[in-house]
Amino acid sequence: MSELNRTALYSLHIELAAKMVDFAGYRMPLHYADGIIKEHLHCRQQLGFFDVSHMGQILIKGSSSATLLETLTPGNITKLEVGQLRYSIFTTLEGGIIDDFIIAHISENNFLLTVNSACKNKVFKHLTDHLFPQCQLQILQCHTLFSLQGPAASTLMAELSKTASQLYFMQCCSTTIDHIPCLISRCGYTGEDGFEISIDNKFANILARKILTFDTVKAIGLGARDTLRLEAGLSLYGNEFDQTSSPIEAGLSWTFRNNSKPFQGAEFILSQQKTETAKRLIGLIVEGKAIIRSKMLLYDDNDREIGFVSSGSYSPSLKKPIALAYIETNYQQPYLIAKVRKHHIKAQITRLPFVPHRYYR
Repeated sequence: MSELNRTALYSLHIELAAKMVDFAGYRMPLHYADGIIKEHLHCRQQLGFFDVSHMGQILIKGSSSATLLETLTPGNITKLEVGQLRYSIFTTLEGGIIDDFIIAHISENNFLLTVNSACKNKVFKHLTDHLFPQCQLQILQCHTLFSLQGPAASTLMAELSKTASQLYFMQCCSTTIDHIPCLISRCGYTGEDGFEISIDNKFANILARKILTFDTVKAIGLGARDTLRLEAGLSLYGNEFDQTSSPIEAGLSWTFRNNSKPFQGAEFILSQQKTETAKRLIGLIVEGKAIIRSKMLLYDDNDREIGFVSSGSYSPSLKKPIALAYIETNYQQPYLIAKVRKHHIKAQITRLPFVPHRYYR
């Protein structure tokens, strides 16, 4: 087995007594001394610091970048102004999802994509196959990515960069913190207000240690990052969708641009948009204490299989188990049944998100 990658903050994680795990080719912190539940609640109540440097950061340069990118995604790229971000997806010729990503228009004809760690190599190949040589492409291997998430994010950012603190949700700017060049975006994947900071690896420890000196800030691991995104009703690549999934089934048609300009898989995806899909994504609140996990089957009262769980965990905010699941589109009953060992567990269908979003708009 090849050696796992380490982020620039690996030594700091060890110093902070993190429980390290293998994740998407990296050694990453699952949680620190306080554990997942306390970390989760601290992020909801104050401010969490996440090392998300395992994510892929891909720089795209070229006068035709936006136009060419629009041949690969149903999202609107050409109308994205400098300083704006957008959530979108790359699709296959068959209408599946290669990856979901955040794209930032960082300067004229220059874009930065943040993609999932497990997908970054295939996304880079996909982009190279379709954009090169008209565009220059580079994975920023020498860059660290931090995420600050929680209601105290704006107050802290005002201490670090007044320019960045004035951003709205899904905006970005190039600025400095203590003379360190940074690209700062107001976004995140917890449902909270927050910022992501992209900097050169050589400055990573200096800035991370500065941020962690603030009383409101705690380091947060991957465990709470997952429960936070689940409470926010946010899908995870590999759980809620993958290359076999349709963006219509996954509830991602809101990311589509309002024109018929062709993109990969458009014929299938747009035709499916006009018809009813076989399954739909829903939220579930579970009765009792049992957690229903990914891939568990769901049934109706007559023991007929209705769907399956895509993500499931305990919700520290709600103090009960929750899940995302795919079920038959026409299913009308308000609850479903999961089988945990010999027990039948009832789960109530609910609207998403489980916990309201608090983005700064």
